[in-house]
Amino acid sequence: MNGATARAFSPGSVGNIGVGFDIIGHSITGIGDIATVRRIDEPTVRITAIRGTVTDLPLEAERNTAGAALISLRALLELPFGFEVELDKGIPLGSGLGGSAASCVAALVAANALLDAPLDVHALYPHALAGEAVASGGLHGDNVGPMLLGGLVLATAERMTRIDVPASWHCVVVHPHAVLETRRAREALAGTYALREFVAQSAQLAQVLLGCERGDAALVRAGLDDVLVEPRRAPLITGFAEVKKAALDADAMGASISGAGPSVFAWFEDHDAAELAGISMSAAFTAAGFASDVHVSPIAGPAASVLA
Repeated sequence: MNGATARAFSPGSVGNIGVGFDIIGHSITGIGDIATVRRIDEPTVRITAIRGTVTDLPLEAERNTAGAALISLRALLELPFGFEVELDKGIPLGSGLGGSAASCVAALVAANALLDAPLDVHALYPHALAGEAVASGGLHGDNVGPMLLGGLVLATAERMTRIDVPASWHCVVVHPHAVLETRRAREALAGTYALREFVAQSAQLAQVLLGCERGDAALVRAGLDDVLVEPRRAPLITGFAEVKKAALDADAMGASISGAGPSVFAWFEDHDAAELAGISMSAAFTAAGFASDVHVSPIAGPAASVLA
Protein backbone atom coordinates (compact mmCIF):
# COMPACT_ATOMS: atom_id res chain seq x y z
CA MET A 1 0.00 0.00 0.00
CA ASN A 2 3.03 2.29 0.21
CA GLY A 3 2.73 5.01 -2.43
CA ALA A 4 -1.04 5.23 -1.96
CA THR A 5 -2.51 8.72 -1.55
CA ALA A 6 -5.57 10.12 0.22
CA ARG A 7 -7.03 13.64 0.32
CA ALA A 8 -9.21 14.95 3.13
CA PHE A 9 -11.06 18.16 3.89
CA SER A 10 -11.55 19.65 7.34
CA PRO A 11 -14.04 22.48 7.90
CA GLY A 12 -13.38 25.58 9.95
CA SER A 13 -14.85 26.04 13.40
CA VAL A 14 -16.07 28.43 16.06
CA GLY A 15 -14.16 27.67 19.24
CA ASN A 16 -15.20 28.44 22.84
CA ILE A 17 -18.75 29.58 21.89
CA GLY A 18 -18.02 32.38 24.34
CA VAL A 19 -19.11 30.63 27.53
CA GLY A 20 -17.30 27.32 26.93
CA PHE A 21 -13.66 28.37 26.90
CA ASP A 22 -11.49 25.56 25.51
CA ILE A 23 -14.23 22.92 25.86
CA ILE A 24 -17.04 23.55 23.34
CA GLY A 25 -17.10 24.53 19.68
CA HIS A 26 -18.88 23.80 16.43
CA SER A 27 -17.84 23.28 12.83
CA ILE A 28 -18.92 25.59 10.02
CA THR A 29 -19.53 25.20 6.30
CA GLY A 30 -17.88 27.13 3.50
CA ILE A 31 -14.28 27.31 4.66
CA GLY A 32 -11.62 24.72 5.46
CA ASP A 33 -8.26 23.10 4.72
CA ILE A 34 -7.32 20.17 2.48
CA ALA A 35 -4.50 17.73 3.22
CA THR A 36 -3.06 15.33 0.65
CA VAL A 37 -1.19 12.50 2.35
CA ARG A 38 0.98 9.85 0.71
CA ARG A 39 2.12 6.68 2.44
CA ILE A 40 5.89 6.22 2.11
CA ASP A 41 8.41 3.48 2.93
CA GLU A 42 10.55 5.66 5.21
CA PRO A 43 9.40 5.65 8.86
CA THR A 44 9.07 9.43 9.09
CA VAL A 45 6.70 12.36 8.48
CA ARG A 46 7.50 15.05 5.93
CA ILE A 47 5.65 18.23 4.96
CA THR A 48 6.45 18.75 1.28
CA ALA A 49 4.22 21.69 0.28
CA ILE A 50 1.98 24.37 1.77
CA ARG A 51 -0.28 26.35 -0.54
CA GLY A 52 -3.31 28.63 -0.31
CA THR A 53 -4.23 31.43 2.09
CA VAL A 54 -1.12 30.86 4.22
CA THR A 55 2.24 29.59 2.99
CA ASP A 56 4.79 30.76 5.56
CA LEU A 57 4.23 27.84 7.94
CA PRO A 58 6.94 25.49 9.22
CA LEU A 59 7.85 22.62 6.91
CA GLU A 60 9.52 20.83 9.83
CA ALA A 61 6.96 18.19 10.76
CA GLU A 62 7.38 18.54 14.51
CA ARG A 63 6.66 22.30 14.30
CA ASN A 64 3.63 21.94 12.01
CA THR A 65 0.22 20.98 13.43
CA ALA A 66 -0.41 18.44 10.66
CA GLY A 67 3.08 16.97 11.01
CA ALA A 68 2.88 16.77 14.80
CA ALA A 69 -0.47 14.99 14.63
CA LEU A 70 0.92 12.33 12.27
CA ILE A 71 4.08 11.95 14.36
CA SER A 72 1.83 11.22 17.34
CA LEU A 73 -0.21 8.71 15.30
CA ARG A 74 2.91 6.90 14.05
CA ALA A 75 4.41 6.70 17.53
CA LEU A 76 1.31 5.22 19.17
CA LEU A 77 0.70 2.66 16.44
CA GLU A 78 4.42 1.94 15.97
CA LEU A 79 3.96 2.14 12.22
CA PRO A 80 6.82 0.80 10.07
CA PHE A 81 5.99 3.33 7.34
CA GLY A 82 5.60 7.10 7.18
CA PHE A 83 3.70 9.91 5.48
CA GLU A 84 4.32 12.83 3.13
CA VAL A 85 1.88 15.71 3.49
CA GLU A 86 0.81 18.57 1.24
CA LEU A 87 -1.47 21.25 2.70
CA ASP A 88 -3.87 23.51 0.85
CA LYS A 89 -4.88 26.20 3.31
CA GLY A 90 -8.33 27.71 3.00
CA ILE A 91 -8.48 29.22 6.49
CA PRO A 92 -6.36 32.27 7.36
CA LEU A 93 -4.22 31.85 10.45
CA GLY A 94 -4.89 34.14 13.38
CA SER A 95 -8.51 34.43 12.29
CA GLY A 96 -10.35 32.62 15.08
CA LEU A 97 -11.72 30.10 12.59
CA GLY A 98 -9.62 27.08 13.57
CA GLY A 99 -6.95 27.35 10.87
CA SER A 100 -4.22 25.50 12.75
CA ALA A 101 -6.63 22.80 13.88
CA ALA A 102 -8.05 22.19 10.40
CA SER A 103 -4.65 21.31 8.99
CA CYS A 104 -3.96 18.63 11.57
CA VAL A 105 -7.48 17.18 11.38
CA ALA A 106 -7.42 17.00 7.57
CA ALA A 107 -4.00 15.32 7.68
CA LEU A 108 -5.16 12.80 10.30
CA VAL A 109 -8.32 11.87 8.40
CA ALA A 110 -6.33 11.40 5.18
CA ALA A 111 -3.58 9.38 6.90
CA ASN A 112 -6.16 7.24 8.69
CA ALA A 113 -7.60 6.25 5.31
CA LEU A 114 -4.16 4.88 4.41
CA LEU A 115 -3.81 2.63 7.45
CA ASP A 116 -4.19 -1.12 7.03
CA ALA A 117 -6.82 -0.94 9.79
CA PRO A 118 -8.26 2.59 9.98
CA LEU A 119 -9.09 3.90 13.45
CA ASP A 120 -12.44 5.05 14.77
CA VAL A 121 -12.75 8.84 14.66
CA HIS A 122 -12.65 9.00 18.47
CA ALA A 123 -9.24 7.29 18.44
CA LEU A 124 -7.92 10.13 16.28
CA TYR A 125 -8.80 12.73 18.90
CA PRO A 126 -5.65 12.53 21.10
CA HIS A 127 -3.46 12.89 18.01
CA ALA A 128 -5.45 15.94 16.91
CA LEU A 129 -4.92 17.41 20.39
CA ALA A 130 -1.18 16.81 20.06
CA GLY A 131 -1.12 18.53 16.68
CA GLU A 132 -3.16 21.55 17.79
CA ALA A 133 -0.88 22.01 20.82
CA VAL A 134 1.97 22.99 18.48
CA ALA A 135 0.09 26.17 17.59
CA SER A 136 -1.83 26.93 20.76
CA GLY A 137 0.61 25.77 23.41
CA GLY A 138 -2.00 23.66 25.20
CA LEU A 139 -4.20 20.58 24.89
CA HIS A 140 -7.71 21.81 24.13
CA GLY A 141 -10.20 20.26 21.73
CA ASP A 142 -12.83 22.93 21.10
CA ASN A 143 -11.67 23.22 17.48
CA VAL A 144 -10.42 19.73 16.58
CA GLY A 145 -13.35 17.98 18.27
CA PRO A 146 -16.05 19.63 16.16
CA MET A 147 -13.97 19.14 13.02
CA LEU A 148 -13.64 15.41 13.68
CA LEU A 149 -17.24 14.75 14.78
CA GLY A 150 -19.12 17.57 13.07
CA GLY A 151 -21.62 19.91 14.71
CA LEU A 152 -21.52 21.22 18.27
CA VAL A 153 -19.11 19.26 20.46
CA LEU A 154 -18.09 19.11 24.11
CA ALA A 155 -14.36 18.39 24.03
CA THR A 156 -12.56 17.47 27.25
CA ALA A 157 -8.99 16.25 27.63
CA GLU A 158 -10.21 12.63 27.46
CA ARG A 159 -13.10 12.58 24.96
CA MET A 160 -15.32 14.45 22.55
CA THR A 161 -19.13 14.29 22.73
CA ARG A 162 -21.61 15.54 20.16
CA ILE A 163 -24.27 17.94 21.49
CA ASP A 164 -27.67 17.93 19.79
CA VAL A 165 -28.84 21.24 18.36
CA PRO A 166 -31.88 22.03 16.19
CA ALA A 167 -31.09 21.76 12.47
CA SER A 168 -32.73 25.13 11.82
CA TRP A 169 -30.36 27.03 14.12
CA HIS A 170 -27.62 28.89 12.25
CA CYS A 171 -24.46 30.79 12.99
CA VAL A 172 -22.92 33.77 11.24
CA VAL A 173 -19.19 34.36 11.61
CA VAL A 174 -17.67 37.63 10.42
CA HIS A 175 -13.93 37.61 9.86
CA PRO A 176 -12.28 41.03 9.66
CA HIS A 177 -9.14 41.22 7.53
CA ALA A 178 -6.92 41.37 10.58
CA VAL A 179 -4.72 38.88 12.43
CA LEU A 180 -4.85 38.09 16.14
CA GLU A 181 -2.38 35.38 17.14
CA THR A 182 -3.76 32.75 19.50
CA ARG A 183 -0.83 33.06 21.88
CA ARG A 184 -1.34 36.83 22.20
CA ALA A 185 -5.05 36.34 22.83
CA ARG A 186 -4.24 33.81 25.55
CA GLU A 187 -1.79 36.21 27.17
CA ALA A 188 -4.67 38.65 27.63
CA LEU A 189 -6.25 36.14 30.01
CA ALA A 190 -3.38 36.26 32.51
CA GLY A 191 -4.21 37.40 36.03
CA THR A 192 -6.62 36.45 38.77
CA TYR A 193 -10.35 35.74 38.57
CA ALA A 194 -12.95 35.97 41.30
CA LEU A 195 -14.90 32.88 42.34
CA ARG A 196 -18.16 34.67 41.55
CA GLU A 197 -17.00 35.02 37.93
CA PHE A 198 -16.51 31.26 37.62
CA VAL A 199 -19.93 30.62 39.17
CA ALA A 200 -21.56 33.06 36.76
CA GLN A 201 -19.82 31.53 33.75
CA SER A 202 -20.79 28.02 34.87
CA ALA A 203 -24.42 29.11 35.02
CA GLN A 204 -24.17 30.57 31.52
CA LEU A 205 -22.62 27.42 30.07
CA ALA A 206 -25.20 25.18 31.75
CA GLN A 207 -28.05 27.18 30.23
CA VAL A 208 -26.53 27.04 26.74
CA LEU A 209 -25.91 23.30 26.86
CA LEU A 210 -29.36 22.52 28.25
CA GLY A 211 -30.95 24.93 25.77
CA CYS A 212 -29.25 23.19 22.84
CA GLU A 213 -30.31 19.72 23.97
CA ARG A 214 -33.91 20.85 24.53
CA GLY A 215 -34.04 23.10 21.46
CA ASP A 216 -34.96 25.92 23.86
CA ALA A 217 -33.80 29.22 22.35
CA ALA A 218 -34.84 31.15 25.47
CA LEU A 219 -32.37 29.19 27.58
CA VAL A 220 -29.60 29.79 25.06
CA ARG A 221 -30.42 33.52 24.99
CA ALA A 222 -30.18 33.61 28.78
CA GLY A 223 -26.80 31.90 28.82
CA LEU A 224 -24.90 32.94 25.69
CA ASP A 225 -23.08 35.89 27.27
CA ASP A 226 -19.40 35.41 28.15
CA VAL A 227 -18.63 37.14 31.45
CA LEU A 228 -15.19 35.61 31.97
CA VAL A 229 -13.03 35.70 28.82
CA GLU A 230 -14.68 38.17 26.45
CA PRO A 231 -14.12 41.23 28.68
CA ARG A 232 -10.36 40.60 28.60
CA ARG A 233 -10.07 39.87 24.88
CA ALA A 234 -12.55 42.38 23.45
CA PRO A 235 -10.05 45.29 23.62
CA LEU A 236 -7.81 43.37 21.19
CA ILE A 237 -10.50 43.51 18.47
CA THR A 238 -11.13 46.94 16.98
CA GLY A 239 -14.87 47.48 16.53
CA PHE A 240 -15.90 44.44 18.57
CA ALA A 241 -18.53 46.22 20.68
CA GLU A 242 -20.23 47.64 17.60
CA VAL A 243 -20.17 44.31 15.76
CA LYS A 244 -21.65 42.49 18.75
CA LYS A 245 -24.33 45.17 19.11
CA ALA A 246 -25.24 44.76 15.44
CA ALA A 247 -25.76 41.04 16.03
CA LEU A 248 -27.86 41.51 19.15
CA ASP A 249 -29.92 44.24 17.47
CA ALA A 250 -30.65 41.66 14.75
CA ASP A 251 -32.15 39.35 17.42
CA ALA A 252 -29.18 37.02 17.89
CA MET A 253 -29.48 34.44 20.66
CA GLY A 254 -26.01 35.65 21.61
CA ALA A 255 -22.73 36.82 20.11
CA SER A 256 -19.09 36.71 21.11
CA ILE A 257 -15.53 36.17 19.92
CA SER A 258 -14.94 33.17 17.66
CA GLY A 259 -12.03 31.19 19.07
CA ALA A 260 -9.23 33.57 19.97
CA GLY A 261 -10.56 36.21 17.54
CA PRO A 262 -10.66 38.55 15.76
CA SER A 263 -13.68 36.88 14.08
CA VAL A 264 -17.03 37.45 15.78
CA PHE A 265 -19.87 34.91 15.74
CA ALA A 266 -23.57 35.09 16.50
CA TRP A 267 -26.26 32.39 16.83
CA PHE A 268 -29.73 32.65 15.30
CA GLU A 269 -32.87 30.53 15.17
CA ASP A 270 -32.87 30.35 11.36
CA HIS A 271 -30.72 30.87 8.28
CA ASP A 272 -32.35 34.08 7.02
CA ALA A 273 -31.85 35.89 10.32
CA ALA A 274 -28.18 34.90 10.38
CA GLU A 275 -27.68 36.06 6.81
CA LEU A 276 -29.27 39.46 7.45
CA ALA A 277 -27.25 39.95 10.61
CA GLY A 278 -24.06 39.21 8.73
CA ILE A 279 -24.65 42.28 6.58
CA SER A 280 -24.93 44.64 9.56
CA MET A 281 -22.05 42.98 11.43
CA SER A 282 -19.82 43.34 8.39
CA ALA A 283 -20.85 46.98 8.05
CA ALA A 284 -19.80 47.56 11.66
CA PHE A 285 -16.34 46.16 10.90
CA THR A 286 -16.19 48.39 7.81
CA ALA A 287 -16.92 51.40 10.01
CA ALA A 288 -14.03 50.30 12.24
CA GLY A 289 -11.71 50.26 9.22
CA PHE A 290 -11.71 46.58 8.25
CA ALA A 291 -13.03 44.71 5.23
CA SER A 292 -14.48 41.37 6.27
CA ASP A 293 -15.71 37.98 5.10
CA VAL A 294 -19.08 36.62 6.20
CA HIS A 295 -19.75 32.91 6.70
CA VAL A 296 -23.26 31.59 7.40
CA SER A 297 -23.55 27.97 8.52
CA PRO A 298 -25.79 25.57 10.40
CA ILE A 299 -24.56 25.24 13.98
CA ALA A 300 -24.74 21.50 13.28
CA GLY A 301 -21.94 21.84 10.73
CA PRO A 302 -20.05 19.14 8.80
CA ALA A 303 -17.30 16.77 9.91
CA ALA A 304 -13.94 16.31 8.21
CA SER A 305 -14.07 13.74 5.44
CA VAL A 306 -12.04 11.98 2.79
CA LEU A 307 -12.47 13.53 -0.65
CA ALA A 308 -13.30 11.32 -3.60
